[in-house]
Amino acid sequence: MTVKLDRHEKGILAALQDNARLTMQELGDAVGLSASPCWRRVRSMEEVGVIRRYTVQLDPRKLGLTECVFAHVTLERHKENAVEQFETAIAAMPEVLECFAVTGEADYLLRIVVPSTQDYGRFLSERIFAIPAVSHVKSSVTLKEVKFETRLPLSHLE
Repeated sequence: MTVKLDRHEKGILAALQDNARLTMQELGDAVGLSASPCWRRVRSMEEVGVIRRYTVQLDPRKLGLTECVFAHVTLERHKENAVEQFETAIAAMPEVLECFAVTGEADYLLRIVVPSTQDYGRFLSERIFAIPAVSHVKSSVTLKEVKFETRLPLSHLE
């Protein structure tokens, strides 16, 4: 379900994507509203799930998580409850930042961060291959981050 947003709400979202620590007064000033109507619009967008949560972006390298690996995971088709078991196990792994069910040769694409390739090897052996439904993993270790963006494009909204 796509939510209809007016220009003030689009402005609020754009401003919050750049800096979620803005006060309601600062946010209102940025979009041409006073603090109270701005707060009501933010609250409404939180309630309908447009705004999921407020977070901080950490630098993984400065925290020792220097390796980013994309893992293409294939599940065994004949295992009962394979999808549910896999998704439950993955949800509990903090190293897995993102998990998508995908089309193509693999069933899932995972983005994983670890301190080193050796740690990734252990992670595969001890965590991923410990999931009974996993049949195959094809990994791509990143060489360089070319673009990383968390802001969603809003220009397509009416």
